[in-house]
Amino acid sequence: MNLTHLDEKGRPRMVDIGDKPDTERIAVAKGEVYMELTTLRLIVEKGLPKGDVLATAQLAGIMAAKRTPELIPLCHPILLTSIAVDFRVDEQAPCIAITATVRSRGQTGVEMEALTAVSIAALTIYDMVKAVDRGVHIEHIRLVYKSGGKSGEWRAE
Repeated sequence: MNLTHLDEKGRPRMVDIGDKPDTERIAVAKGEVYMELTTLRLIVEKGLPKGDVLATAQLAGIMAAKRTPELIPLCHPILLTSIAVDFRVDEQAPCIAITATVRSRGQTGVEMEALTAVSIAALTIYDMVKAVDRGVHIEHIRLVYKSGGKSGEWRAE
């Protein structure tokens, strides 16, 4: 197996993408933050002491996608053309479902940026509710869609 992030001596390296053509790149990642129903309702009603949880988590996710190359050692810094972080409140679960969609036109994909956006949005929600809900937990962070580049389109959901 040829590992692309290791050189011939087994040392880490950033993959050379210089010869790859620019293509439209899209990645969608999802995750959930589970909590007590009373906590979920406090978030919806903006009744938590730390403020508007979803607005804060949305900004955190967007900022995180932009900073992915600083957080993941071998990620390329790339120009992101669009970042969207959206939430769906599910009272049955109860949870907040997070979806991040990241777009770029370039030589490498945006999967890590989408996954980082979901992860940091989830961690922000966790941080803002942990004082009122000790059982809050994050689950199922995953890539659900990607398109662009040589490998084309891939869909998990």
